[in-house]
Amino acid sequence: MPLFLWRKAPILLAVSVFAAAGLLAHDASHAQSSKAGQDYTPQVGQEGKDVIWVPTPQALVERMLQMAKVTPNDYVIDLGSGDGRTVITAAKKFGARSLGIEYNPDMVELSKRNAEKEGVAGRAEFMKADIFATDFSKATVITMYLLPQLNLKLRPILLNMKPGTRIVSHAFSMDDWQPDQTESVEGRTAYLWIVPAKVEGTWQWGGPRHHEITLRQHFQRVEGLAKIDNRTAQVRNGKLQGDRLTFTLIEPAGARSVEREFTGRVNGSTIEGVVKLPGGGEEKWTARRVTEGTAQ
Repeated sequence: MPLFLWRKAPILLAVSVFAAAGLLAHDASHAQSSKAGQDYTPQVGQEGKDVIWVPTPQALVERMLQMAKVTPNDYVIDLGSGDGRTVITAAKKFGARSLGIEYNPDMVELSKRNAEKEGVAGRAEFMKADIFATDFSKATVITMYLLPQLNLKLRPILLNMKPGTRIVSHAFSMDDWQPDQTESVEGRTAYLWIVPAKVEGTWQWGGPRHHEITLRQHFQRVEGLAKIDNRTAQVRNGKLQGDRLTFTLIEPAGARSVEREFTGRVNGSTIEGVVKLPGGGEEKWTARRVTEGTAQ
């Protein structure tokens, strides 16, 4: 037993020495890494997970947030937030709560330091994450500067967000989902989309006559046909802006036609609003969906 202990003791001592050395090396490495992080300066064109980093000019950042009509009641999430300028601007100039999702951990730490310097660390937050593996459904405004193929990959997710959510993109569009607004600043373009409600399907509403309308939807554009007392009427100028639906119903009446302008708010399978009557005045209308279609 003593011999065993005598032989074991040097081994334990050696392990302890190596462990201590390892801890010291880890501490030194961590301190060096922290110092390197403090000195980190991103380079335009540096590679990221899905894109290279090219910052959005500050003037365009502010215009994008203006296009989205950001207020202190909004929650702005920037997808691929880079050095944090959009998130920080949303918090500092527009008073919004904001979050940046960024894959590069050095960029995340740089953004946090920038937010501290600008005095908005309490409202501007940053997280290291993959935008395609993160839930950002609580945002009321989404900002991004990604490549076209990434926009298209995100499009189904964006279209499933709450109707009325505003999406703003620097430079790149969404293919056949046409923007609701386009603006340019210093030769650079920004696009705005407002997530439309889903209205495709057949709807019915009451009144002195039986009304049934079948709507077809392509993003924010709407068309369709209606049946009123076995007569067919056409839907014209149908448009969605978030949950707000407007269209004109053109109904044949002898040698001429009668036009009625409809405005309503979509809430799931219900639309409530008003219709302007041909002779003046208006009346309330409520429609309920009886069959669903596939929007977009």
